Amino acid sequence: MEMKTIISRYLPIVLTLVFLLGGTILFSGQTKLLAGTKPNNLGMATGQLLACPATPNCVNSQSLDAEHKITPLTYTSSAEDAFNTLKTVVQSFKQSAIAPARSQSFAQETGNYIYAEFTIPVVGFVDDVEFLLDKDAQVIHVRSASRLGESDLGVNRKRIETIRAKFNQLQTEVKA
Repeated sequence: MEMKTIISRYLPIVLTLVFLLGGTILFSGQTKLLAGTKPNNLGMATGQLLACPATPNCVNSQSLDAEHKITPLTYTSSAEDAFNTLKTVVQSFKQSAIAPARSQSFAQETGNYIYAEFTIPVVGFVDDVEFLLDKDAQVIHVRSASRLGESDLGVNRKRIETIRAKFNQLQTEVKA
C-alpha cells in the first residue's frame, strides 16, 4: 500500500481518537492525569539543584550544558529583600503554588530555597520550579522542569525569563 493511501486512510481515525481522548480528559475534570508524579528528589544535592534530565524540557542555572543553561537571577538588595521579592513574584502567577519540597535540606530550613508547582491551564501539565539563594554570589539559582513529555516548546525557559523580568521590575521599584 502506498504511503499516501495509508496516511489518508488512517489519519482521520487517529485524529478522532486523539480528539475524543483529549476531550474526555478535559471535560471529565481528570486533568490531573496529565500532572505526572511529583519528584521525590527535589531540593539541594551537594549544594546544588538537581541536574536536568537529557530531555530538553528543563532549564537550570547550574547546568554546564548550553541546552539546559539559563542565567541565575541577580540582585543588589539584601538577600532577605530579594528572596521576599521573589516569593511575591512567584505567588503572582495564578497557576503557581509554593509548596514545601520533600527534601529535608539545609536550604529549606534556612529559608533560602523555594519549591513551586506551575500548572499549565486547560491541559493540567505540572512543572516543578525551584529557586536557591546563593548569598555569597548574590544570585538566585533556578531550575524549571516538566514532569512529563520530551519537549516543552520552550515553556520552562520563557517562564523563568518572565519571572526574571517581574523580579527585576520589583527590585527597581523598591530602589526608587
